[in-house]
Amino acid sequence: MATEAHGAEDKGLELVFHPMDQFIVKPLFGDGGVGTFTITNVTLWMAITVLAIVALLVLGTSGRNTVPSRIQSIAELAYGFIRKMVEDVAGKDALPYFPYIMTLFIFIVFSNFLGLLPGAFTTTSHIAVTAVMAMAVFLAVTILGFVKNGFGFLSVFWISSAPLPLRPILALIEVISYFVRPVSHSIRLAGNMMAGHAVIKVFAAFAPMVLIGWIGVLVTPLSIIAITAIYALEVLVAFIQAYVFTILTCVYLKDALHPHH
Repeated sequence: MATEAHGAEDKGLELVFHPMDQFIVKPLFGDGGVGTFTITNVTLWMAITVLAIVALLVLGTSGRNTVPSRIQSIAELAYGFIRKMVEDVAGKDALPYFPYIMTLFIFIVFSNFLGLLPGAFTTTSHIAVTAVMAMAVFLAVTILGFVKNGFGFLSVFWISSAPLPLRPILALIEVISYFVRPVSHSIRLAGNMMAGHAVIKVFAAFAPMVLIGWIGVLVTPLSIIAITAIYALEVLVAFIQAYVFTILTCVYLKDALHPHH
């Protein structure tokens, strides 16, 4: 938020803003610290996300009309989109795990879009949230890989099509990249959401400069144009990042179900 700090006359007018303040986790009630069971702004917006999902997928489709309503059409479109993604990327064998992947996608896309509302908190901008989802995917596909294939799952690290002398080196690289998956999976989503919102906040800090001096007549319109452009880009990024997180989950699931491919 941009504020005017008035000092001595010889110091002039200083513009102060903190673009990262929007990501601070704060108690919803009171001014105390944040504990294990403290209800925070993150808790509030996660609850709103869940309620929005229930409104779309449960209440919006409760009628199951032959001629669907707009809400039912959106729900059916999301269902068909994710189901086709799972089938195309991971194969028909992965369809039993479609509900989990669908839940991931819907939660992320709703969190991202709700975070674009003025005054909202973007829960997916916090690594604590995305890391839990990424670790859940990592552990789930790893356990599933061993349950389905036994120790044959380890063949996912052995590149049999590569020249024999290179296979041990490639196997080491594959092991490292496999255990880095939850890190990259979580940081990619959190980093993109945080960066976009921070940039919008930076440009928003220059919008009130028209009230400060003549230079604001030029800076303020440019900042408003920049905010509009970046906001439009963030709408696209909100969907793309949910899609990327979900499709990577499908790729990891495919490795668990078909390690030899």
